[in-house]
Amino acid sequence: MPLNPSRVHSLKKVFQEGFVVHDIAEPLISFDGWSPVDRVRDFMVAGKYEVLGIRREGLVEGIVELDALEDGICQDCMRPFEPELVISESTPLADVVLRLKNQRYLFVSILGRIGGIVSRSDLEKPPVRMWLFGMVTLIEMRFSRMIDKLCPDGTWRQFLSDGRINKAEDLLAERRRRNQKLGLLDCLQFSDKGQIFARNSELRDLTQFKSRKQIEDAFKGVERLRNNLAHAQDIHSDWDMIVLLAENLERVVEGSQGFRELEGKKEWN
Repeated sequence: MPLNPSRVHSLKKVFQEGFVVHDIAEPLISFDGWSPVDRVRDFMVAGKYEVLGIRREGLVEGIVELDALEDGICQDCMRPFEPELVISESTPLADVVLRLKNQRYLFVSILGRIGGIVSRSDLEKPPVRMWLFGMVTLIEMRFSRMIDKLCPDGTWRQFLSDGRINKAEDLLAERRRRNQKLGLLDCLQFSDKGQIFARNSELRDLTQFKSRKQIEDAFKGVERLRNNLAHAQDIHSDWDMIVLLAENLERVVEGSQGFRELEGKKEWN
């Protein structure tokens, strides 16, 4: 049953505003403009920095990139901040992901001055992982509700092998032994739900995917990201899926609360 609009609004606010770049950005290390290039180059190589800030009269006014360093002093190699690379410290994570899609790093403005930097490597940090895991959980809840709605009374069983159903039944028995109130659908693996979607034409038609293979690939991508998040593994290889979630954040959050798909509106699933 759908949540009421106020709870949907609260959930949207958490995912769209509750996680911002301030939670993951690093301070932008800077040097005075008169600093010798050789010294700064050695520092950058040792610390594996691609870019550093350059100060003039105590204020960070531009940057130097390791690949662009020449001879002399740093201000001779400095270039100003490009407006398209500057974001506010309150920028939501979804916007950060989409901006990093085409940029190696972004600079973070704090109280009107550039003071931080964020790159794709910062997306490995706990706030991002919690944000992503929350979205993946909402997606799985959404899939389960759709399956339960369109395949009532366990009719989804026909789309899974006996072996997969037996594993789910074993898990259900164990959870009931622990007094957990669950149904068999709750004990399916994420990949099992993907197979139900892929093999059920009515469910498949409610997605934007045009073929069974596309659905299977999408489920595998979400499942791989979820597993990497759950086991604290590197999620760099999941970049395409992370971008897709950021692009569809509003649909993911809103769709998990009801059955808009069942009313004929096709959205990303």
